[in-house]
Amino acid sequence: MANYLKHFAALLTPQRQKARADQARNSAGGFVFALDEWARLDRWLILGAEGGTYYATERKLTVENARAVGDCLAADGSRAVQRIVDVSGSGRAPKSAPAIFALAMAAADAKVETRKAALGALPEVCRTGTDLFHFARDVQGFRRWGRGLRSAVAAWYNGKPVDKLAYQAIKYRQRDGFSHRDLLRLAHPAAPSPQHDALYRWIVGGVEALGKESARGKALRPEALPDAVRAFESLRAATNRKQVTALIRQHRFTHEMLQTEWKNDPAVWEALLEHMPQTALIRNLGKMTAVGLLSPMSDASRKAARQLTDAARLRAARVHPVAVLSALKVYEQGHGERARRREGALSWTPVREIVDALSEAFYLAFEAVEPTTKKHLLALDVSGSMTSGQIAGVPGLTPRVASAAMAMATARIEREVAVVGFTSASGGYGGKWGGGAPGLTPLSISPKQRLDDVLRAVNGLPFGGTDCALPMIWAKRHRVEVDTFVVYTDNETWAGDVHPFQALRDYRQAMGRPARLIVVGMTSTGFSIADPTDPGMLDVVGFDGAAPQVMADFTRGAS
Repeated sequence: MANYLKHFAALLTPQRQKARADQARNSAGGFVFALDEWARLDRWLILGAEGGTYYATERKLTVENARAVGDCLAADGSRAVQRIVDVSGSGRAPKSAPAIFALAMAAADAKVETRKAALGALPEVCRTGTDLFHFARDVQGFRRWGRGLRSAVAAWYNGKPVDKLAYQAIKYRQRDGFSHRDLLRLAHPAAPSPQHDALYRWIVGGVEALGKESARGKALRPEALPDAVRAFESLRAATNRKQVTALIRQHRFTHEMLQTEWKNDPAVWEALLEHMPQTALIRNLGKMTAVGLLSPMSDASRKAARQLTDAARLRAARVHPVAVLSALKVYEQGHGERARRREGALSWTPVREIVDALSEAFYLAFEAVEPTTKKHLLALDVSGSMTSGQIAGVPGLTPRVASAAMAMATARIEREVAVVGFTSASGGYGGKWGGGAPGLTPLSISPKQRLDDVLRAVNGLPFGGTDCALPMIWAKRHRVEVDTFVVYTDNETWAGDVHPFQALRDYRQAMGRPARLIVVGMTSTGFSIADPTDPGMLDVVGFDGAAPQVMADFTRGAS
């Protein structure tokens, strides 16, 4: 007798077919749920689109997300600007570039009130000189330098205390084709104090400019400059190591302020390390190891390790977990991603104490979260599409590798956790795994392992198509008690004979458990396997600094 059910069934639908009218086709050809424009905005602000994905180029993904930003601006410009400010100011995003890009779009919006809101938010989103240079580059792609934009840039300079502005001027001097000199000439700010006036003149014309009368004031003496600037001039004129290290210790100068000839001197780096900001420390571990300052069992290595694992320093500097993960990945391989084959490129032998400290710092960079006491199944999508693209533009940090790191952050918090990896059971991919269920295997990785070991273990797994229903199917088949499924994926599922939301419904019925599903989106596509009409499903953005707390609250049943 013919089995017509295999061709059409309301309860079990192949993922290449629509299970519900409100589904949309993803980039892989499967049907999932489309995110609304506000959820899409969040993904863009946190993940960006650097490197693209397996199915979409960086350009295509950027255009799609720009349209989503535009939709939010059209729907409610003030709300969209406030969302940009909130995500940027909270430290939830690994990088500021997506928020700056979105703010530049808002600053060119057709509605006057949206433009005013965006330009008024400039100091909140662009907190450093580098951020301001990024904005100047981006905004030129959407509008010209009119009065409103000039006034907003002038307000950025005038609104900062002169000592903090001086720090920005000597640390972040130029980027993206812009310098402070360029922006001051474009904005023409009216200096709010004689100290600001002196600083502006120095930025535009150097110390010599202070001795000349300008259209806005009389000649000034060099003593009118902020202390930091006068000390910086002494640093640039220094001719020996003793002078340089003394000035670094006295004024807490950073490596960006040094002349090139001092950047390979171990004694100079030792002086820098004494008061080195946390972010600078994380970024310069390879350099300090290469010049010989950081070595096995050295005092400098112990000091650096202590600073890396200082939770208070991490919080105060708003260090994002991705920054630590990127540093760990680069440091433990002994060379930069782009320097692999370049002759004379920087290389080093990793120091064990530093690798261990970075591994610990990664977990500390997430906000402290109380365990839920619930049972979690952490399911890592290790399919082929997860091996393409970059998280926050970090070379080599693919969604597949990054999802393992984020899963370990949850595993470190929760007491009852199992971890599995999945691809798909169709097309012959599943048979190679040797255990568990076709297309899925339990992973013997633990948060007690060093993080770089975990990343290598996951990166070495075989891969194939994508079937995001497999975690629920496997748990039902093996009668595994789960309170919350956490699926880390790019949502490009297509290969299964049942949709993920259907598989979760079947698991709930078979096990008599009100299991929840958290979908951690690892790329900024516009899709999710989470059913938006089911209050027991939640979509969160991968590497959102606030995600662990949101996930824990959802698991506990908080709305």
